[in-house]
Amino acid sequence: MKVLDIIVTVLLVIGAINWGVVGLFGYNMVGAIFGEATALTRVIYAVVGLSGIYEAFNFSIGYEALHHRWCDVPSTVNR
Repeated sequence: MKVLDIIVTVLLVIGAINWGVVGLFGYNMVGAIFGEATALTRVIYAVVGLSGIYEAFNFSIGYEALHHRWCDVPSTVNR
């Protein structure tokens, strides 16, 4: 699961950088590299979106499991 966490984080950073560039400069890096509105571009956006859902779940509902995977001491978060 640690590998999945790392992959998801990298995808989210790439997605955030892409949206930052779109917002600041109006340039879509994913579209420029893989083509505008191609099937591959849509798959990339979908995978980044699923990564966001996975991270949102981990930081809300699955926080203790995530913390347990990355830390030697179990989480002591009170809920």
